[in-house]
Amino acid sequence: MKKTYSLAIEGKHPDRLLEASKHDIRKYTKRERGKALPAGADTWGFDSKLGVDEASAKPIAYDELFRAIDALVAAGNTQFYVEVVSKSAKRTPRPAAEPAPAAETDFED
Repeated sequence: MKKTYSLAIEGKHPDRLLEASKHDIRKYTKRERGKALPAGADTWGFDSKLGVDEASAKPIAYDELFRAIDALVAAGNTQFYVEVVSKSAKRTPRPAAEPAPAAETDFED
Protein backbone atom coordinates (compact mmCIF):
# COMPACT_ATOMS: atom_id res chain seq x y z
CA MET A 1 0.00 0.00 0.00
CA LYS A 2 1.52 3.27 -1.12
CA LYS A 3 -0.66 6.33 -0.72
CA THR A 4 -0.57 10.07 -0.12
CA TYR A 5 -3.35 11.26 2.17
CA SER A 6 -4.53 14.86 1.92
CA LEU A 7 -6.06 16.47 4.99
CA ALA A 8 -7.19 19.65 3.21
CA ILE A 9 -10.30 18.63 1.26
CA GLU A 10 -12.96 21.32 1.08
CA GLY A 11 -16.12 20.43 2.98
CA LYS A 12 -14.45 17.76 5.14
CA HIS A 13 -12.97 18.26 8.58
CA PRO A 14 -9.23 17.45 8.77
CA ASP A 15 -9.70 15.37 11.94
CA ARG A 16 -12.21 13.10 10.15
CA LEU A 17 -9.84 12.73 7.19
CA LEU A 18 -7.02 11.81 9.58
CA GLU A 19 -9.14 9.16 11.29
CA ALA A 20 -10.28 7.82 7.89
CA SER A 21 -6.67 7.49 6.75
CA LYS A 22 -5.70 5.60 9.93
CA HIS A 23 -8.71 3.32 9.44
CA ASP A 24 -7.62 2.67 5.85
CA ILE A 25 -4.13 1.64 7.03
CA ARG A 26 -5.53 -0.65 9.75
CA LYS A 27 -7.95 -2.19 7.24
CA TYR A 28 -5.05 -2.96 4.89
CA THR A 29 -3.00 -4.65 7.62
CA LYS A 30 -6.00 -6.69 8.77
CA ARG A 31 -6.63 -7.84 5.20
CA GLU A 32 -2.96 -8.80 4.75
CA ARG A 33 -2.87 -10.71 8.06
CA GLY A 34 -5.81 -12.80 6.85
CA LYS A 35 -3.90 -14.13 3.84
CA ALA A 36 -2.33 -17.58 3.89
CA LEU A 37 1.27 -17.65 5.12
CA PRO A 38 4.01 -19.13 2.93
CA ALA A 39 5.80 -22.27 4.10
CA GLY A 40 8.31 -21.65 6.88
CA ALA A 41 6.67 -18.44 8.11
CA ASP A 42 4.42 -18.10 11.14
CA THR A 43 3.42 -14.42 11.09
CA TRP A 44 3.14 -11.36 8.89
CA GLY A 45 5.47 -8.42 9.41
CA PHE A 46 5.14 -4.95 7.92
CA ASP A 47 7.77 -2.63 6.49
CA SER A 48 6.55 0.95 6.61
CA LYS A 49 7.71 4.38 5.50
CA LEU A 50 6.27 7.77 6.38
CA GLY A 51 6.91 11.30 5.19
CA VAL A 52 5.33 14.49 3.93
CA ASP A 53 5.71 13.17 0.37
CA GLU A 54 7.16 10.11 -1.33
CA ALA A 55 10.61 11.67 -1.73
CA SER A 56 10.96 12.46 1.98
CA ALA A 57 9.55 9.17 3.32
CA LYS A 58 11.75 7.47 5.91
CA PRO A 59 11.50 3.89 7.24
CA ILE A 60 9.65 3.59 10.53
CA ALA A 61 8.56 0.66 12.69
CA TYR A 62 4.90 -0.25 12.17
CA ASP A 63 4.32 0.02 15.94
CA GLU A 64 5.35 3.69 15.82
CA LEU A 65 3.49 4.55 12.60
CA PHE A 66 0.31 6.06 14.06
CA ARG A 67 2.16 8.13 16.67
CA ALA A 68 4.42 9.45 13.91
CA ILE A 69 1.40 10.34 11.76
CA ASP A 70 -0.06 12.30 14.69
CA ALA A 71 3.26 14.11 15.18
CA LEU A 72 3.46 14.93 11.47
CA VAL A 73 -0.05 16.40 11.48
CA ALA A 74 0.59 18.28 14.74
CA ALA A 75 3.55 19.94 13.03
CA GLY A 76 1.08 21.57 10.63
CA ASN A 77 1.37 19.35 7.55
CA THR A 78 -1.77 19.05 5.41
CA GLN A 79 -0.76 15.81 3.73
CA PHE A 80 1.38 12.75 4.38
CA TYR A 81 2.69 9.79 2.42
CA VAL A 82 2.57 6.31 3.91
CA GLU A 83 3.91 3.05 2.52
CA VAL A 84 3.10 -0.26 4.21
CA VAL A 85 4.34 -3.49 2.64
CA SER A 86 3.64 -6.91 4.13
CA LYS A 87 6.34 -9.55 4.47
CA SER A 88 6.31 -13.04 5.87
CA ALA A 89 8.34 -13.52 9.03
CA LYS A 90 9.38 -16.16 11.51
CA ARG A 91 8.98 -15.34 15.19
CA THR A 92 12.05 -15.62 17.36
CA PRO A 93 11.66 -16.99 20.88
CA ARG A 94 12.01 -14.54 23.74
CA PRO A 95 15.24 -14.79 25.74
CA ALA A 96 14.89 -16.69 28.98
CA ALA A 97 14.37 -14.40 31.95
CA GLU A 98 16.83 -14.53 34.81
CA PRO A 99 15.44 -16.29 37.87
CA ALA A 100 14.35 -14.04 40.73
CA PRO A 101 16.65 -14.04 43.77
CA ALA A 102 15.62 -16.21 46.70
CA ALA A 103 13.52 -14.55 49.40
CA GLU A 104 16.24 -15.04 52.08
CA THR A 105 18.81 -13.00 50.15
CA ASP A 106 16.55 -9.96 49.70
CA PHE A 107 16.75 -8.76 53.30
CA GLU A 108 19.61 -8.16 55.67
CA ASP A 109 19.41 -9.34 59.30
